[in-house]
Order: sequence, then structure tokens, then C-alpha cells
Amino acid sequence: MCVIAFAWQTHARWRLLLIGNRDEFHARPSAALARWSASPVLAGRDLQAGGTWLGVTDDGRCSVVTNVRNPRDSQEGLSRGLLVSDFLSSGTPAPAHAAALGGQAADYRPFNLLLFDAQAGAHVGNRPRAHAGELSPGIHGLSNAELDTPWPKTLRLTERLAQWLVDDRADFEPLFTALADERRAPDQSLPDTGIGLERERWLSSIFIRGETYGTRASTIVAIDHDGRGEIVERGFGADGVALGETRLRFGA
Repeated sequence: MCVIAFAWQTHARWRLLLIGNRDEFHARPSAALARWSASPVLAGRDLQAGGTWLGVTDDGRCSVVTNVRNPRDSQEGLSRGLLVSDFLSSGTPAPAHAAALGGQAADYRPFNLLLFDAQAGAHVGNRPRAHAGELSPGIHGLSNAELDTPWPKTLRLTERLAQWLVDDRADFEPLFTALADERRAPDQSLPDTGIGLERERWLSSIFIRGETYGTRASTIVAIDHDGRGEIVERGFGADGVALGETRLRFGA
């Protein structure tokens, strides 16, 4: 259950500014953000299935994936994280890669996928059916439903990102503060995804704190119009214990 906000081709300095939280079971083995050996990928790594939830490359490509929240949906299929690492390792333009995935989308567990290269952005999903399209310039949000579905946590995070861009801040700390927001949405604003009211409440905060499940990483990606950028990630353990920060620069 992740949440992402991003500004695409809408700011004088940043071609892409993306912020997001990865929520996962704490027992699932993962490696922290790093440059992958013998690969162009800079990302954390899922040590169980081998992919990643969010990553970048030195030539300014970026990709991120979320699951789709529906307890009645089958979780059979290929790992979602492979969608990200496969795109980052390829040289295929984002729209072409998205279009090609359309015919294979049903082979993967339920997903939403964002793809960015130096010229274009695209999104792909396989629920309720396979769909793909190019991203329009602007500020967008994504959680565990379709792109720009107005869940409270998604709206709150996109608003915080928009304000940071208006303020034209040079530091990322206000964005990490936004990603650490544990406020829960009022009941009347909650989506009904079939998981029960108590879990809807718990998962309605941007940052999720839990003993066995919760926010594992908060990540910021900033790429300027020349393709230079950085990715910064803060890791968390059970009950939201901070595990440190990694910062990598990339590009020309």
C-alpha cells in the first residue's frame, strides 16, 4: 500500500520531482538504495523477487510501481517489481515500453506502473483491465487505485508537493515531513476497498506505522531539464524506527 506524488514537465527547474512511500511487510527482505552492479539501475532491491519498487538511471530514466488494493483480487502472477527494473535496464522510450506491456500486463500481479524517460512519461495498469497511456504535464498522485484517484492520502501528498514547488524551496526536508505525516483521514472520506473500516483508517495515513507492516522507505527523486538529478531515500524498520538515509547523484 504505497503513495506517490509527482510533478512532470511543469516546473522551471525540475523535469520530474517525485516523492513517495513504500509500504511493505517488514519481514520481506530488502536492500537499501544503491547502484546495482553490472546494471544502470540505482534503486533499493527486493531480495525476495529481485526487482524494485522505485529506481532511476544515469540517463534520467525513472520508474515506480504500486499494487492495487482489492482483497478479492488474485495475487498470482509475476512480481510487480520486475516491471520497474526491466524498464530501467532497457533503452525503450517510455510510451513504447508502456504500449508493449499492454499485451503482457495480465501476467503480473495487480499493478500501477509509472515510466519516465528524458522526453516522455507513461502509465500502465492491469486493473480492472489492461490500460496504458502517456502522462500529461502537471502534478499527479498515485496510491493503490488508478492514477489520480482522489484518496485522501493521495490528495494531501500532492497538495504538499505543489506547495513545495510554489515556494521554490532548495531543500527536501519539507517533502520528507510530508511523507512522515501519520494523520488519518476522517471516516466520511475513506475509500471502501473491501478491507474493513479499521484497516481503511490505518492505511489512510501517508506514513504507516506498524509492527509487522508499514512504511519501509520514503524516497525523493529530483531530475532537472538537463537530466542531472539525485535520489534520496530514508529507510524504516518495524514501528517506524529510522534506519538511515542514502543519497545518490546521477546524470551528466
